[in-house]
Amino acid sequence: MANIQIPVSVLNLAPIREGQGPKDAIDAMVDLAQATEKMGYKRYWIAEHHNTPTLVSSATSILIKHTLEHTESIRVGSGGVMLPNHSPLVVAEQFGTMATIYPNRLDLGLGRAPGTDMMTASALRRSQNDSVYTFPDDVQSLLTYFGTEDQQDYVKAYPGVGTNVPLYILGSSTDSAYLAASLGLPYVFASHFAPKYMDQAISIYRSRFKPSAYLDQPYMIVCLNVIAAESDQEAKLQSTTMQQFFLNVVRGSQMFLQPPVENMDSVWNPMEKEMATSMSSVTLMGSKETVTEQLIGFQENYNVDELMAVSYIYDQDKQKQSYQILKDIVDGR
Repeated sequence: MANIQIPVSVLNLAPIREGQGPKDAIDAMVDLAQATEKMGYKRYWIAEHHNTPTLVSSATSILIKHTLEHTESIRVGSGGVMLPNHSPLVVAEQFGTMATIYPNRLDLGLGRAPGTDMMTASALRRSQNDSVYTFPDDVQSLLTYFGTEDQQDYVKAYPGVGTNVPLYILGSSTDSAYLAASLGLPYVFASHFAPKYMDQAISIYRSRFKPSAYLDQPYMIVCLNVIAAESDQEAKLQSTTMQQFFLNVVRGSQMFLQPPVENMDSVWNPMEKEMATSMSSVTLMGSKETVTEQLIGFQENYNVDELMAVSYIYDQDKQKQSYQILKDIVDGR
């Protein structure tokens, strides 16, 4: 049987819940980090999104620092820093500084998308050229900035040199699978919202992986949605918050994270349902027994090295309970 006793981690987009404000969302982010740290989760990653009034995850490195400050042992990182928006040197200085304050607790996940629309990307003003194409070079620059003194060029990141902040390549298509494989870096696939190329990306990464100074064999993390509850029925009800979240994306509307509803068919039309459901098709949902079966099936197909769970659940206690159930499953409890 495929191994389901694997490390589990958390991704948080830091959404604002209906009836709350930005400060509440940041407090909830820290509260969840503290809870999942106690449960024994491996890492806690925070996303980067801009010009999105329903999420507070725009200044990702500040949120990471805030979370590190209020936790003790869990690794905290970016899921991810969207490199087209940032100069690699500035990223290296910020993460090098955090790694100096909080040694061996920091991860740097890197994405090649801007994490926003083109007008906002332009307002972020990193460059007028398409810096998406410089992504491989930017990743290489970061590896150098965090490397040893003898790897450095004239421009160095202080603090940063010698901190060896671990880099993870994020992807939602097959492009980044090739890059992660060729650089010998760990790869994280965004199945939680873009499952279409998951199978292909995993197999490209594994088949083309070249051992490196960072990794001797492929390390595959898959990010997926998890809604675990006392019963299948309760999980189904809680999942309507996630369904409304994806409906928001489909409609381009700006609703805060909504409480669950009894009947989604009164909220979406058939076409919206199909689009939102296809985005969230990689979801573990149900009671402990049901999620266990789903996870066994998932691992028999993919046998990934680590799972990263995102749980769009409105009630914060129920969200924590969902993470506890998943942790109990992988711990065989």
